Amino acid sequence: MRILAVDPGEKRIGLAVSDPTGTIANPIAVIKHVSRPVDAAAIAQVARDYEVTRVIVGETLDEDNQPTPEGRRAARLAEAIRQQIDIPVEMWDESGSTRAAQSARLAMGVARRKRRGHLDDLAAAYILQTYLDALRDLPHPGV
Repeated sequence: MRILAVDPGEKRIGLAVSDPTGTIANPIAVIKHVSRPVDAAAIAQVARDYEVTRVIVGETLDEDNQPTPEGRRAARLAEAIRQQIDIPVEMWDESGSTRAAQSARLAMGVARRKRRGHLDDLAAAYILQTYLDALRDLPHPGV
């Protein structure tokens, strides 16, 4: 059960994929934003290449748990992805993903001058890992 996570941004889109067991998220790529249809086609191709069974798109929520303008833009991208592939595409709260990616880079000991680059793929990995952890915490029937 491989899952692809998408961290949509105005300039770049981060991508991460789970391992085959659906346990660990791995950052895989950053694609440059072109347009919604082009972005959706590129994401759908990555989903096919990695043979994923589900796509998770990060969405930003406000304090009332409602999508922000960025979250609504992410929902439109998710809909465009749905039109390209026949697997489930879900929205997932991306709150704190950039901050977590920055902390991860710091914890890995990356030099200050090298920390300034994009974090989109690491943010996608964070989004995916929170999703995978939530799945693991769900009660399983018969347990």
